[in-house]
Amino acid sequence: MQAHQPTSQRESVFNNEVISRFELYNSLFLTLPFYKVKDTGTLLPLFIKSCEEGVKHHETPAKLIEEFFKKYTPNTDPQDIIDLLFRFIQYIERQVVLFDAVEDASFNKLNITDEQSSLRALFLKANDNKKLHHKVDQLIEDFSLRLVLTAHPTQFYPGSVLAIINDLTLAIKKNDISTINQLLQQLGKTPFFNKKSPTPVDEALSLAWYLENVFYFAAANIQSGLNQLLSEYHIDPKKIIELGFWPGGDRDGNPNVHPETTLQVSKMLRQILFRCYYRDFRNIKRRITFRGVEDAIAVLQDVLYKNAFDSNLEPQDISDFLLENLHKIKDILTNDHDGLFADLVDDLLRKVELYRSHFASLDIRQDSRILRDVHAYCRQQKPINALFSENYAELSEEEKIKALSFRNAKIIYSGEQSSLIEDTLQTIAQIKEMQQSNGEMACHRFIISNCQQASDILQLMELFLWNGWEADELTIDFVPLFETVNDLSGAAKIMETLYTHPFYQKHLASRGGKQDIMLGFSDSTKDGGYLMANWSIFKAKVDLTTVSEKHNIKLAFFDGRGGPPSRGGGKTHRFYASMGKEIANKNIQLTIQGQTISSQYGSIDSAAFNIEQLINAGISAGVKEKHNVLLDPENYNTLEVMAKDSYESFLALRQHPLFLPYLETLSPLTLLSKITISSRPVKRNSGEALKLEDLRAISFVTSWSQLKQNIPGFYGIGTALKNQEKAGNWEQVTKTYQESGYFKTIIDNCMMSMSKSDFTITAYLAKDKTYGEFWKTLHEEFELSKTMLLKLAGHHSLMENYPVEKRSIAVREKIILPLVLIQHYALEKLQHKLNEEQQQAYEKLAIRTVYGIVNAGRNLA
Repeated sequence: MQAHQPTSQRESVFNNEVISRFELYNSLFLTLPFYKVKDTGTLLPLFIKSCEEGVKHHETPAKLIEEFFKKYTPNTDPQDIIDLLFRFIQYIERQVVLFDAVEDASFNKLNITDEQSSLRALFLKANDNKKLHHKVDQLIEDFSLRLVLTAHPTQFYPGSVLAIINDLTLAIKKNDISTINQLLQQLGKTPFFNKKSPTPVDEALSLAWYLENVFYFAAANIQSGLNQLLSEYHIDPKKIIELGFWPGGDRDGNPNVHPETTLQVSKMLRQILFRCYYRDFRNIKRRITFRGVEDAIAVLQDVLYKNAFDSNLEPQDISDFLLENLHKIKDILTNDHDGLFADLVDDLLRKVELYRSHFASLDIRQDSRILRDVHAYCRQQKPINALFSENYAELSEEEKIKALSFRNAKIIYSGEQSSLIEDTLQTIAQIKEMQQSNGEMACHRFIISNCQQASDILQLMELFLWNGWEADELTIDFVPLFETVNDLSGAAKIMETLYTHPFYQKHLASRGGKQDIMLGFSDSTKDGGYLMANWSIFKAKVDLTTVSEKHNIKLAFFDGRGGPPSRGGGKTHRFYASMGKEIANKNIQLTIQGQTISSQYGSIDSAAFNIEQLINAGISAGVKEKHNVLLDPENYNTLEVMAKDSYESFLALRQHPLFLPYLETLSPLTLLSKITISSRPVKRNSGEALKLEDLRAISFVTSWSQLKQNIPGFYGIGTALKNQEKAGNWEQVTKTYQESGYFKTIIDNCMMSMSKSDFTITAYLAKDKTYGEFWKTLHEEFELSKTMLLKLAGHHSLMENYPVEKRSIAVREKIILPLVLIQHYALEKLQHKLNEEQQQAYEKLAIRTVYGIVNAGRNLA
């Protein structure tokens, strides 16, 4: 690695703990005799050097790869070249894992919580300030954080590799060379991908690894610290952390999720949880061998064992029973045995209070268009058909809402049901079963994606009343998901209609007057570009907060955030810390998906750190409760104009006739469906020709990141800033940047996206007859954006204020540069006439490069 002069203590730690150790273990790794190819490890450093030189001179990937083989393996035929490239890929994939493990092993040394911004510091300030003390008390009472694990196809490591990473990280922490050597050998022989695509249950099992091995401990540790802090200030303990789960419940665009899938995942979550409880209980039983606790211990032993291992057991929510017996044991220990080992009981008590009998709440999600079809089907059935006119579908939104009666009915189904209709009706009935088995929190939310009108929610409520539910026992929260720029702009009006509807009012009152609203970052970015997406979501949050406060509704925003900044990721906690009093922020809810799970929540240390960051951000923002300066007319108008200019620039790009052909030809977009990492199709309407509106945001963003161009993360922002400069408004833009933490975070995240871009890799395309001018358009906007962002921030380079993260990105990009070039080489070969065997070989080559590139990015997809 190139020498780098550190400018801070944290950078010195990074160089010593991460860079130096990686170089040491990598040299060990490259000498291991893998794959029966003696010289792969020897040739790889030479290949990396050739790639760097070739990119510097703007050579085509085909030329630099073919010249490398002429120079170093002169008598190699095309098949041998493909074979050796596969060996390179296998080594590089594992180099990425090694770097992950080394970086994770140094996590605690690199990430020290800022004591000045911690909750403890906040309580200390409140000691002598009664008003602040009262505010903190109230915030703690109202605040909650829900992290929802989702199964989006961006997590490429199978469970076996995750376990190796975990063990390797521990070995590196101890500098245990012998174990590291063994684990590297194991890593070299362990497959990195599945032979066939996982089912939704497989995905759930994969993510449950994090629940069982990370969140079970990390969330409980954070809650323990909170409880300790609250007790010091004579405040009752308050459960703050909740976990959510999407695999098995999210059926939007995934035809492979069925009612039995959802039930299976719900049972699996319960069983894994009780095995965790039983594991902890055995430690308690081993220590608490005193008189007086025998009966309670025996009862818990029997109950926990059966719930953990007896698959024939009729499951019930037994969390209250567990708590009662654990409290009995604790009381006896406190009163009769000087509290000996009471801390072990406390630890399990805390976990049962957090996870009850469900572990994580399983959300159900379906597209509004499917739900409308289900309602239409039910309207044709007896006795429902008597309640609706035949022309109901043609009625206006207002007329439709008036026509809804919310009567309980038992439908007599006749005629055939499509699989999607059958799925919805069965799932509605099954939610009740899951609540009875695992408790109400096991499954209590139905998310309506692509929600475009109030009737989308009200009609779904009717479906519940027609399929086994009573109006006064409707223990379900109906959550609209607003995604596109247009839907976000109309969201407040939809909620106003719902808040003033008598039936919905009554239902909300029964749910504690609380409304969850989900906002999607990914689709809004695909729809309107990076700046417009962020600005649209900001405005929607302000409007939705206003209308909710007007009707005295407790609003919780559920942010559908992906890994990269273009999908709502990046420095997430800084968004929450920068909310003003105009945006509801007492209940933070967000999805964590793909690489974000492994990179930010992959270990107990990193998960605890990031959970704490989010809690601190929410509480501190609530205490400050400042007015958000973006709502001041001059700032608001500036962002409004910039978002519009950015949107128009992005829209012009999207409408360019070469936009999709460029992606299809030069990125692995068309091959993503052949990657065996997801149960979910790459696009909706998978049998039809590719249209941008059907393309999933994940596939869209991933394709651009594979090209190392990250268009969704910046495109249009340079044009918007330049227009402000031309209009003589630069001073105002700078003022907005300096005053607004929210806008600053948008800019910082944009710089992160651009740091993971490298147009020199594709510079050879400037001379391409078909795509040359289009590439230049992309490159010019990148350079303009870079110039304007650096000018705005007063920096000399991107991510200047995050030197360690910048260095980490640079090392990762260096590791996977050969993968990017091999991918371009394979895709270029696929443009020629090939026989079937060659076609498959180059497709496989291109597909295999995707894994390592995404994994190295940690939040690229």
